[in-house]
Amino acid sequence: MERLELRHLRTLCAIADTGSLRRAAVRQGYSQPAMTTQLQRIEHFFGEPLFDRSSTGVAPTPFGTEVVAQAREVLARVDAMGPRDVRPASAPGRTLRLAATNTPMLSGLVVRFRGAAPDHALTVTSVYSSAEIVALLEDGAVDVAVGVDYPGQELRHSAAVAHRGIVTEPTFVALPTGHRLAGRSEISLADLADDAWFVTPDDGAGWPGVFFTACQVAGFHPATVHEFFGDRSQLHAMIAEGLGVAAVQATFAPTAGVAVKPLMGTPLWCRYLLAWRVGAVGDDVVDSIYRSAAAAYRDLIVYAPHLQDWAARTYSSSQM
Repeated sequence: MERLELRHLRTLCAIADTGSLRRAAVRQGYSQPAMTTQLQRIEHFFGEPLFDRSSTGVAPTPFGTEVVAQAREVLARVDAMGPRDVRPASAPGRTLRLAATNTPMLSGLVVRFRGAAPDHALTVTSVYSSAEIVALLEDGAVDVAVGVDYPGQELRHSAAVAHRGIVTEPTFVALPTGHRLAGRSEISLADLADDAWFVTPDDGAGWPGVFFTACQVAGFHPATVHEFFGDRSQLHAMIAEGLGVAAVQATFAPTAGVAVKPLMGTPLWCRYLLAWRVGAVGDDVVDSIYRSAAAAYRDLIVYAPHLQDWAARTYSSSQM
């Protein structure tokens, strides 16, 4: 390969979205060997692997995460330049029903979508469990949703539902600014073995199982676990008081008394995805919601210096 083409960028996004070369091949209309060969050529172009392979699928490397994010931005801009579909996305007067898990991008998504599609009414339902979100989509109770899953544990649903990855982000840790490790640029999970943890309950997609598995790999089981599912400001207050630490989203904003740090080796990842009921909404609406979500996430990064620093270090080290 002498240069990248748009089809190569779509290939990278398909692999990241599906977490599988086989499923990406089906989506793109290739054979699996052809998909594998194309990925090898793309990785040769960049000079290093973009995905980690395992028995359960593939997941972006830190450098791959950066490349896929840039590929999505390029494709979104290109798609926005194309001809608009003038067909109605839904029946006149119909309200689009959106369900969303716990994500800080929700408000930005809604504001941007309403600005982009002022003719569409929108209702929002907060649903913590991604498994419950799938059930609502399957039953026709909602039209579109934002959920989560984890590398190697792709969200399961029937052919009545489709999904598309929005972003795959590393999981960070929030701890008191007076914590013994708060001065470090990144923290080993094993160094937090003796700390109390605030852990959110089962999200129907693999959490907190992936958290406890990461702890086990690091050589410990948390001695004290507080199950917490409530107001984010309350969690901030309890962490600031030194009552425990918590695994948090990478865009979790630091506040007075709370520091947010990346975990050494990035043992935990989370993928946000857009899911919709096939035939319930038009492709133009799906694309508009996706672009709104991606832009809302980029806005969050501006207020997350710890994520910016992590990306800068990771990207720089991946080029050495």
